[in-house]
Amino acid sequence: MSARLGSAAAAAKFVGSGSANGLKNCALLSGPAVRIRLRLRSSTGPLVVDAKKTRRMAVSCSKGGEEVKKLTYKDAGVDIDAGSELVRRIAKMAPGIGGFGGLFPLGDSFLVAGTDGVGTKLKLAFETGIHDTIGIDLVAMSVNDIVTSGAKPLFFLDYFATGHLDVDLAEKVIKGIVDGCQQSECALLGGETAEMPGFYPNGEYDLSGFAVGIVKKDEVIDGKNIGIGDVLIGLPSSGVHSNGFSLVRRVLSQSGLSLKDQLPGNNGKAVTLGEALMAPTVIYVKQVLDIISKGGVKGIAHITGGGFTDNIPRVFPSGLGANIFSHSWDIPPVFKWIQEAGGIEDAEMRRTFNVGIGMVLIVTKEASERILAERQPSNPAYLIGEVVPGEGVKFV
Repeated sequence: MSARLGSAAAAAKFVGSGSANGLKNCALLSGPAVRIRLRLRSSTGPLVVDAKKTRRMAVSCSKGGEEVKKLTYKDAGVDIDAGSELVRRIAKMAPGIGGFGGLFPLGDSFLVAGTDGVGTKLKLAFETGIHDTIGIDLVAMSVNDIVTSGAKPLFFLDYFATGHLDVDLAEKVIKGIVDGCQQSECALLGGETAEMPGFYPNGEYDLSGFAVGIVKKDEVIDGKNIGIGDVLIGLPSSGVHSNGFSLVRRVLSQSGLSLKDQLPGNNGKAVTLGEALMAPTVIYVKQVLDIISKGGVKGIAHITGGGFTDNIPRVFPSGLGANIFSHSWDIPPVFKWIQEAGGIEDAEMRRTFNVGIGMVLIVTKEASERILAERQPSNPAYLIGEVVPGEGVKFV
């Protein structure tokens, strides 16, 4: 095991301004290649890890006139019963759950922490040889979670584990992590390189990351003031991002196509399936913090595992839900291919993938008008829904 840690001065130099004043003693969490997504759930106490509840999913399609076996998440390697059992055990040991990041009080502010990996998207990285952007995914999954509280990311640490250290490959991965940190304007404060012979197949590795940000206590975005008549603004995704790849890989296998084949239905643009599926996760930090600074933002949901169905309700007060305007944004071709090739129903798509919207902001009508008026091609945004009485998410 080889730790890679930096000084406060180096962190400030990396960011280009500011400082890193004595923030240390942080923990990492690493999981298997096929994961049950973990959430940090805490308000002001110790950080609590809550396993994301998984679902049974049926995929129906035919090939050559023959019915193909329906797929479930368990078939793809995610054990729903085991996930539920882990939730039950954690709740007994550490009760108290909350949002997308863990909040820790520090004077007049909260430190907001998040940790994650990139799941079985790594398998596609191994198969395609695309290693220089997977680090962007790693950073994105954590910084996008903590920005939902209104926190500005301060620093990031990574964990890179492999059976045999290929320095050139590892350099490509770390380069992506550096790119992700620069996009989110946080310091790559350090990390851990673990070489474990016999533990991973040749050429494979695992990643996890950990981000910490800060927000003033009176500026926390927590969803408590969301009310009827507020609206939902959606920020588009680049594609699948870093969730649902166990199902994606099964659909790919069932389709008979390879990662080198062209993405079907891509309007004549030459993009392979591998390139489309490996598109790096969008880092929303700058865009979201800019929107927050102008007022009117009441809640934010990062659309990851659980899709629209599970993530949007997490930020709503009891008794409120959302109507989503089904045709209010363009669904990327990669999702259309996944749905058609896998025979996946709309409801299953919406609770598994981001289907084209990676971040949702719940804002006042006045704020929505400003956001839509100020949007640029480089920072698009869509009016995708409204807050209504009830529970959950309904597509209209």
